[in-house]
Amino acid sequence: MSSTASTNVQTQDHLRPVRIWLYLLAVLILIMVAVGGATRLTDSGLSITEWKPISGIIPPLTMEDWQAELEAYRQIPEYQLINKGMSLEEFKFIFWWEWGHRFLGRMIGFAFAIPFVVFLFQRRLNWQLAPSLFVLFILGGFQGFLGWWMVSSGLTERVDVSQYRLATHLSAACILFLAIIWVVRRLRHVDPIWVEKGWRGLIWLFGALVFIQLIAGAFVAGMDAGLAYNTWPLMDGALIPQNIYTSSPAWLDAFEDVTTAQFNHRTLAYVIAAFAIFLVYRAWKNTQFAGVHGWMLIVGSLVFVQILLGIFTLIYVVPLGLALAHQITAFLLLGAIVAYLADMKAEIMR
Repeated sequence: MSSTASTNVQTQDHLRPVRIWLYLLAVLILIMVAVGGATRLTDSGLSITEWKPISGIIPPLTMEDWQAELEAYRQIPEYQLINKGMSLEEFKFIFWWEWGHRFLGRMIGFAFAIPFVVFLFQRRLNWQLAPSLFVLFILGGFQGFLGWWMVSSGLTERVDVSQYRLATHLSAACILFLAIIWVVRRLRHVDPIWVEKGWRGLIWLFGALVFIQLIAGAFVAGMDAGLAYNTWPLMDGALIPQNIYTSSPAWLDAFEDVTTAQFNHRTLAYVIAAFAIFLVYRAWKNTQFAGVHGWMLIVGSLVFVQILLGIFTLIYVVPLGLALAHQITAFLLLGAIVAYLADMKAEIMR
């Protein structure tokens, strides 16, 4: 074995615990997204009306504690206009979803910080890698702030959270997830068989479209637009409904009109599907999906699954299981795209 190859093997073995740790963090974030989605779909997100980063880890332990939490919930518009008369047992159901979501966020913080310190002492992290991980830690902490910023939008003048803040919160979670995937894939060496000129640019463009589609889906979710027009492929009896982009300014409908938001989400899905077919064909023609280009087959398959999930989620009027699967698959699809891009760099952090 050459000295360079030997060094690469030793470096990868040295970083193997770090890679495992980062993959576990990525899985925890996916679980966090799923719990957050369930919290939203069960209308549980406003059940805890205060942000207590430290003491909030302890749930109500006595009847007096529960009554205090319920009384605080009774002061917000969601209770007064939608859930008036809710019993304590009914309140506990939505409370535990939101508390579980926040608790998992805190546990992810511990799951990041403790191994990070251990790896620093073990000198597994050098000056090239440690800053990247520190940025990931900051992004994770910022997610907690964004979560409360989102919740606070529904505590005074609304009966739900702002779709703008929900989209920001979900997008930030996705960026954190993708950043972890990028870092962990760069901790290994791969040998691309073929990379056509401009190919990486096409994959970056495709990834950008999928990310925009994720944001568009967040606006659909934030306005409960998936509960309207539950037919496919027609929407309100037509491929292009008449009542889209009717406001002034018209572009605002993309973010505040239920019909327009759902139409945009559908239309962009068709564009992504056509783009994916083109990319899969090009990758197969030039590589037969060998080496790192096996990712393109995975990406194409996930696009197909995601479209099916989107259609069934719509026509069955957003059942919890399908809706969560649709959301998680979006993250997996973007993760596969980022992993593909990272592997095409064919470099290793030392």
